[in-house]
Amino acid sequence: MTVPRPWSARAWLDTAHVVTGLPVAAVLGFLTLVLTVLPPVQRRGVPAFTRVQRSRFAAFLHADIPPPVAPVRWRSASLWRQFAYHVVFSTLVAGVGTFVVAVAWGGGLVGVTAFIQPQLQPRPMEFPIDLRNPLVALAYAAVGVGLLLLAPILARGMAMVDLALARAMLGPSRRELDRRIEQLAESREGVISAADAERRRIERDLHDGAQQRLVSLAMNLGLARATLTDLPEPARQAIEQAHEEAKQALKELRDFVRGLHPAVLNDQGLDAALSGVAARSPIPVRLRVDIERRTSPTIEAVAFFIVSEALTNIAKHAAARHAEVTVTRTGNRLHVLVWDDGCGGARLDRGTGLRGLAQRIDSVDGTFTLSSPLGGPTTIEVELPCE
Repeated sequence: MTVPRPWSARAWLDTAHVVTGLPVAAVLGFLTLVLTVLPPVQRRGVPAFTRVQRSRFAAFLHADIPPPVAPVRWRSASLWRQFAYHVVFSTLVAGVGTFVVAVAWGGGLVGVTAFIQPQLQPRPMEFPIDLRNPLVALAYAAVGVGLLLLAPILARGMAMVDLALARAMLGPSRRELDRRIEQLAESREGVISAADAERRRIERDLHDGAQQRLVSLAMNLGLARATLTDLPEPARQAIEQAHEEAKQALKELRDFVRGLHPAVLNDQGLDAALSGVAARSPIPVRLRVDIERRTSPTIEAVAFFIVSEALTNIAKHAAARHAEVTVTRTGNRLHVLVWDDGCGGARLDRGTGLRGLAQRIDSVDGTFTLSSPLGGPTTIEVELPCE
C-alpha cells in the first residue's frame, strides 16, 4: 500500500471516501431494511444501492468493483451478500473509519494550534491544562503534528479495508468466478475445435474441388501444348504460358492446402507431417520428434503451425545456414523448440508472423519464449498442454 503525503490529493480523496461512507451507508442500510417487506422491489433495489456504492469507490478511490457474474435472484447468494454489506458491514466500517479519521485530523489540528488555544478561550482559567506553559503547548503541538502525519495513513488504511470488504461482498464470489472461468474455457475450446474443423473442411473442399479442376486444366493444357504443334506461334506461346500459370497455381494451391491442415497430420501424426515440412525447407533442417503417444488434434495442429511458420520465417528473413526442430512430450506438456543460426534480431513487435504464433499459442494456454539477439542465433521455445 502506497502511503500518501499528508496534504496530497490522495490523502484528501481517501478522507472524503471514509467520511462520506457513513451517511451513504446509513441511508442505504435504512432503505435496504425497508425493502425487506417488498421482496420483488428488494431484488431490484439492492443492486441499485450497490451501484451507488460502486460509483463512490470509483469516484474517490478509482477502484472498479465488477458486478456479480450470476443474475441477481431472490435466493441468490450475491443478493444476500449485498444485503449484509448495506445493512451491517458498510455501516460498521464507515462508522469506525469516520471516528478514527476524524479524531486523527481533528486532534492534529487542535494540537498544532495549542499555542493559540488560550486566546481562543473566553475564560482562560477554565481551560483544563495550562497551555500558557510553552513546554505543555510544545508537547501538544508535537502530538498534533504526529496525528496529522498519521491521519493520511489511517484514512488510506480504512479506505482499503472498505474496498476489500466491498470487493468480497459486492463483487462476484470465488465460486462464481471459477464457474465463469470454466464456462469461458469450454466455450473457447469449442471455438478452437470449430475453427479447426472448418480448416479441415476447407482443406477437403479445396483438395476435392478446386485442386482437381486445376489438375485437369493443367493436363489439358499440357496435352494441347504437346500435340498442337502446327498452331501459329502466338497461339502456341499463349498455350505454353497458360500451362505454366496453371502449374504454378496448382503448386501454390497445394502449398496453401498443406499449410491449412495436411492430411498426413491426421493419418500419421505430427512426426510424419513435420518431416514433410522439414524436407521442403530450402535450408537444411535437423528434426527430432519424440512423442510416445499422440496429443489432441487441436494441439497437433498448433504444433504443426508453429514449426511450419517458424521455418518459413527462417527461410525468408534469417539468412540461416542450418535449423533444428525438436518436439518432445513430457507428461501432459508438449515442448517445441526451433533453433536457427541466422542473423537474429527477431521481435514480436515486428511483422505479423511471430505475433500470429504467439496468438495461436495463447489460444490453447501455451507459453512462448523468444531469444533472438542481434547476430543470432534465434531460439523459439513453446510449451503446449496436451490435455
